[in-house]
Amino acid sequence: MSLDLNFDFRQIATSSMILFAVIDIVGSIPIIIGLRNKVGHIQSEKASVVAAIMMVAFLFVGEEILNLIGIDVNSFAVAGAFIIFFLAIEMILGVQLYKDDAPETASIVPLAFPMIAGAGTMTSLLSLRAEYHVENIIVAIIVNIIFVYLVLKSSSRIEKVLGASGIGIIRKVFGVILLAIAVKLFATNINQLF
Repeated sequence: MSLDLNFDFRQIATSSMILFAVIDIVGSIPIIIGLRNKVGHIQSEKASVVAAIMMVAFLFVGEEILNLIGIDVNSFAVAGAFIIFFLAIEMILGVQLYKDDAPETASIVPLAFPMIAGAGTMTSLLSLRAEYHVENIIVAIIVNIIFVYLVLKSSSRIEKVLGASGIGIIRKVFGVILLAIAVKLFATNINQLF
């Protein structure tokens, strides 16, 4: 049995940027600071590892779950394009379309799920799977989890350096990138449905 690994830097870079924009850990810094102030300590390692395991697991079993309920990956990718589109609109316009309950603790819930590995991330993973090789997406997940871990570890320092306006600018830039990705995902997969 030969193991063909199709590593492609462009796919890894694109997947990494999509996940980075969807996870939006930089935009979540104010929430992370609020959590840290509320519960005293954030379990960065635990949250990062659990999120990584959830994302990789979903990458492999997500499609089987869809098949079980009779949905093909292209339909899911189009649905994913809509979710990514609305996330992008939130980031660009600074509005909140989706509100989650305030958390009580700060490790697995809400950091690993739904903040890092939430519905948007899971949808994006399956949408990426419709277009890219799995090994490239796994590398992208690892790259993002390392970044997430570093942000969780040094959230207060980052907030001081960037300030509110810096974080706002980063969110808007990634919002535009995310919007373009949503349009491309939609265009690529919508043809397969008809």
